[in-house]
Amino acid sequence: MKIVIQSSALADLTEGFDFYERNEPGLGAYFLDSLYSDIDSLQLYAGIHLIHFGKYHRLLSKRFPYGIYYRVEENTVLVRAVLDLRRAPEWVRHRLR
Repeated sequence: MKIVIQSSALADLTEGFDFYERNEPGLGAYFLDSLYSDIDSLQLYAGIHLIHFGKYHRLLSKRFPYGIYYRVEENTVLVRAVLDLRRAPEWVRHRLR
């Protein structure tokens, strides 16, 4: 299955990298490695995760409090957002519109 990370999700990953790198040098790189590993797992497990907000599957990151929101269209996984789940649910809902 092909995985496409949309520009909005890439921006989310950059924002997360910057946040963790400011807190501890090197942690940003670990954050990206972990999240990309989670995203790569969608080649095998895309579509098994619960649907949130009526539209997107959500994969929970194994190491960080982030959710990976995606859709499956034919043989392609479209990663729409990678969001910090410590934020208010209404913010997440608004961000996914």
